[in-house]
Amino acid sequence: MTLKLGPIADDKPVKITIEVPADVYRDLSAYAEAHAAATGQASQGPAKLVVPMLAQFMATDRGFAKVRRQ
Repeated sequence: MTLKLGPIADDKPVKITIEVPADVYRDLSAYAEAHAAATGQASQGPAKLVVPMLAQFMATDRGFAKVRRQ
């Protein structure tokens, strides 16, 4: 199985608190299990996926890249 999200780096986090709808949490939980199976890493739970997903999203957003260059 191929997922867009690769292995998760272990780095020093900065804590933030967010609320997500229950359906998004369920999807993140399912993605966490699929990610663990695809990468061979132990499931780190949905909270650990948020940062790499956001980073990947921002890295591939052309509009954001254009704003950052200005």
